Amino acid sequence: MSIRLYVGNLPKELDRDELAALFTEAAGELASTKVVTDRKTGKCRGFGFVTVETEEQADQLIEKLNGQAFKDSTLKIEKALPKAKEPSSEHQAPTSNHAAPRRNNNRGKARSNTAPYAQAEAAQPDPRWADELEKLKELLTAQTQP
Repeated sequence: MSIRLYVGNLPKELDRDELAALFTEAAGELASTKVVTDRKTGKCRGFGFVTVETEEQADQLIEKLNGQAFKDSTLKIEKALPKAKEPSSEHQAPTSNHAAPRRNNNRGKARSNTAPYAQAEAAQPDPRWADELEKLKELLTAQTQP
């Protein structure tokens, strides 16, 4: 069974090959390495993951490299928590009252349920200004007529 290790406090100027070289030197063969990068800049976000084959190999790496200096950074290495799975609606309800915000996929488009209301509002003048609006209309018609 493979063990996934969290590697924190990585320098910004790091790539996957450098991380793999560090851990391969310390433990031998690795299953995989991953450096988490920023989408915009492509630079390391400061952490990554290393997967090793055995529990003993994981413990050896943690003991050997946790707290060690690497490119002016002190590494933080620990066993990664398992990935959180989304609860299915049949078996398990969410444990908190805070739901994740939903994205609005109608970017820049008017919502269909508010459009009739907006059109009705546009057709009717605001009653507070109806008298003023009538006066303006009369002035405009008087100016346009010869």
